[in-house]
Amino acid sequence: MTDIPPLTETTTSRRLVEYAGASGDFYEMHYDLGFARSLGHPELAVHGLLKAAYLGRLVTDWLGGRGRLAVLEVSYRGMDFRDRAHTCRGRVVSSAGNRAELELWGEDDTGRRTTLGRAEVIYDEVIDDGEPSR
Repeated sequence: MTDIPPLTETTTSRRLVEYAGASGDFYEMHYDLGFARSLGHPELAVHGLLKAAYLGRLVTDWLGGRGRLAVLEVSYRGMDFRDRAHTCRGRVVSSAGNRAELELWGEDDTGRRTTLGRAEVIYDEVIDDGEPSR
């Protein structure tokens, strides 16, 4: 199996505001600390779809223009919070011809997997070792 180099993001208040504006997701737990705490959260919560976007970027950065992301599926298993590192990781689990299937996940700052996913990529050329040629 080929591991994908990790991507770490620390979501700031500014990023939460930018994402809320771009997505239209203005649920208070993403910008109102008092509200988030009333729900039992220690901090502002990172949008689930923003974590999915981080996983998508993990894959497209790794591909580096040598192919395209064809399928991305994500499942949320835990919360991530503002100003804490969220690390995206992945690995190629199978490949055939110019296609590969990837296992993806995101970890909070304690190493707990809070986001699980899978992706399918299509390389621009046929590969034989699970990784597109550079």
